[in-house]
Amino acid sequence: DKNIPGMFAELKSKIKKMSADPIRVSVLQRRLKSITEEMGLTLLRTTRSPILNEARDFVTGLYDAKGRMLEQTEYIPVLAFALQPACENVIRFFGDDIHPGDVILHNDVFSGGNQNNDVAVFKPIFDGKTLVAWAACKGHQADIGGAVQGGYNPEAREVWQEALRIPAVKVYERGRLRRDVWNLIFANIRLGIVEEDIKAQIGGATVGERGFQALLKRFGRRRLGQLLDALFDSTERRVRHEIAAIPDGTYRGESHAFYDGVSDGTKMKINLAVTVKGEAISFDFSGSAPQTPGFVNAPYSATASALLLTFLMLIDPDIPHNAGILRPIRIVNPEGSFLNARFPAATTFGNSITGPTSDAIFRAFAKALPRMVTAGWNRFLGFAVSGDDPRHRRPYVDILFLSLKGGSGGTWSADGYDHIGLINCAGGILAQDYEMFEIHDPHFLVKHEYLQDSAGAGRWRGGVGVETEFEFRGDNVTGVAFGDGVEEEARAFGLFGGKPGARNEIRLDYSDGTARLAKTKEIVRGIPRGTRFSQKAGGGGGYGDPFERPLEEVLADVKNELVGVEAAREEYGVWIDPQTFALDAAKTAALRGAKR
Repeated sequence: DKNIPGMFAELKSKIKKMSADPIRVSVLQRRLKSITEEMGLTLLRTTRSPILNEARDFVTGLYDAKGRMLEQTEYIPVLAFALQPACENVIRFFGDDIHPGDVILHNDVFSGGNQNNDVAVFKPIFDGKTLVAWAACKGHQADIGGAVQGGYNPEAREVWQEALRIPAVKVYERGRLRRDVWNLIFANIRLGIVEEDIKAQIGGATVGERGFQALLKRFGRRRLGQLLDALFDSTERRVRHEIAAIPDGTYRGESHAFYDGVSDGTKMKINLAVTVKGEAISFDFSGSAPQTPGFVNAPYSATASALLLTFLMLIDPDIPHNAGILRPIRIVNPEGSFLNARFPAATTFGNSITGPTSDAIFRAFAKALPRMVTAGWNRFLGFAVSGDDPRHRRPYVDILFLSLKGGSGGTWSADGYDHIGLINCAGGILAQDYEMFEIHDPHFLVKHEYLQDSAGAGRWRGGVGVETEFEFRGDNVTGVAFGDGVEEEARAFGLFGGKPGARNEIRLDYSDGTARLAKTKEIVRGIPRGTRFSQKAGGGGGYGDPFERPLEEVLADVKNELVGVEAAREEYGVWIDPQTFALDAAKTAALRGAKR
């Protein structure tokens, strides 16, 4: 019978799956996760830049011989898909020329990278002479060459003005350091701290290699491979189950990024069509704005990461992070748009386009998954500073994570998170410790507190943003503004009757009495000592009718100075005495009734 071979293959596949005990598969998944977490702890303890050891802007992961994700620990969500494309590129480039003891660096956005500053370290893992897996760490480096110290250059018009491009290159070969290659790379990077941090990443990858080799010793290559295949299949089934729960149909959402850094008033449209059919889903960005002449562009990997991190917020949060997630998902992102820019475009702003991309996704899913989506998150507005620290006579760089963390959007049954930061780094990037902030930087912190009335009103309000002030006490200081959220349209949007959050703002007050509001993409050179820096990071959007918010919750927010007395009346229809903070029930009923 001609069907016998097919039947035999199907039976063999079923037997193989049955032989993978689901409990053992689950235990293996947790072990893989613990290895990647141990790699992360290694970086937290050994890196020197506060961008890595305080803000935790990195990801660690394990990948199979084909580059498929086995497990990751993303200390910031935007790196959810940042290593697999680069790992696949490394494998294609080197082919069979991969050996035990090799260490490979990569950051190139036109061969799988997501951002030039995010440099990946890959270490192959062997069982005897057979390549079986990869351990990798990727972290945001304090400098990566290019025209501007720190890596953010709003004046860039091509990739070479942004950074040193590092396509896949071996810095260790068969366990021996290639000093010529190492020196070539770090001769083009300003800060010695970067060299030390890359060494720490190599150490983190070595920890991952040891952990995986222990698994090989325990299970053997063949058995481990069977368990990993079963893990992929299990993850795929769980994702398909989540997709099947979404009503079939095509859902559309759009949003905009603002100001391309070249022409004032420009805005770039994100056009998204999400199609759900059975257990599969596609995300189509056709019709989005073309790539810009400036650095407001994203490589494919950055947009894919933005999509995945947002989609994972809408489904079961306990689904393991491995390549099985990707099987039911199709991404259409035509080359030449600002979401998938062609070589040699400048793309450093790509990670920051995650906010507008997530907005489009939430809007698309608002009808299909109204109790899973959130209202808009505060848009990212960063200000990277670099200069000389006169206390130690050495250069310094800081992205000022302390001041840029606004609020998230409200959602069904929960207020937004206060001071959580941009969605691409939500919950991962930490605000800097105040004492360490002043130790690392020649800055004197004056104020860091919640920004009253910054959260969008709603039945569940948005998360509260923050206000930060400090004084520059360094020399030769340059500031680089990169972000958006200062425009009225860019405020974090509300959903289902919720109100938008507050706008972003960066202000420089000079000692001569003059002041300057920073544009969202510009370089501010020659900031003198004594200049006062002030930043307002807006709050998230509200969810639901603000007049349905319980009175006691509004009163608590007023007492905690998160909402002002006037805002309580105007936005929530709640009358609170400004002196006694007593709630007047009669006036509140009248207010809410009249405004309805």
